[in-house]
Amino acid sequence: MSFPLFKNTLKRNYAIAISILAILIMYLSIINTMYDPAQETTFKDMLDMLPQGLVAAMGFSNISSDLTSFLVHYYYGFIIFMFPMIYFITVANRLIAQHVDNGSMSFYLSTPITRIKIAVTQAAYLILSILFMHSIIAILGIIISETTFPGMLDVSVFIKINIGATFLIIALSSFSFFFSCLFNRANKSIAFGAAVPLTFFAMNMLSNISDKYSIISNLTIFSIFDVDKIMQGELSIVLVVFMFSLIASIFYSAGIYAFSKKDLPI
Repeated sequence: MSFPLFKNTLKRNYAIAISILAILIMYLSIINTMYDPAQETTFKDMLDMLPQGLVAAMGFSNISSDLTSFLVHYYYGFIIFMFPMIYFITVANRLIAQHVDNGSMSFYLSTPITRIKIAVTQAAYLILSILFMHSIIAILGIIISETTFPGMLDVSVFIKINIGATFLIIALSSFSFFFSCLFNRANKSIAFGAAVPLTFFAMNMLSNISDKYSIISNLTIFSIFDVDKIMQGELSIVLVVFMFSLIASIFYSAGIYAFSKKDLPI
């Protein structure tokens, strides 16, 4: 890995990461303050005012009476994926394809840094930035919950869900990184890099609407991350992390290999 390149990449992209993290923290705080076991029916009445198909698609169908389940379903069911996807789709394109497209990759290749080292460094930045953001979310989630509702959060379960969501995001980001390495044009990179994760996300939302669409969920990597089974102890978080790590390893490695072997217009 090249530390000068990593530092430069950090300087170019930290503002996006901070912006997305700020949005995630804001929603986490809002959802936490919305929890009130004494006024559970009030929140249900509010959701009843929305189209039920939309409520189901976002995973908001089940009103949970405990804080842990409430946060898991209303934060880790939709929001925790939507904004990080915006982040990694945008940044993955900027890491490789945009440099090739605008000609700046020639500068990096004029140095002793090899193609593989460039790709590995950029992949490391994307993965570490996702890990950083989700670590902050986990820490703040525990602090906020313990401050507002002391002792009501099952910290162990909350951490497991956060870990699972983190590695799901990393697995999804591997597709965007792969296409960034594969294409020389930024427009193709971002088109394909967005299409795959967003298609999986849309299919998962569709499967939530009705049981007749449930089979669709099995066609996406979202099916690996079953929050209810994790909360009930029926699904090992170790297995979830292994599966997502395997997917991420395959596509990050494929992207690095593709970049090291392809012809560059420079």
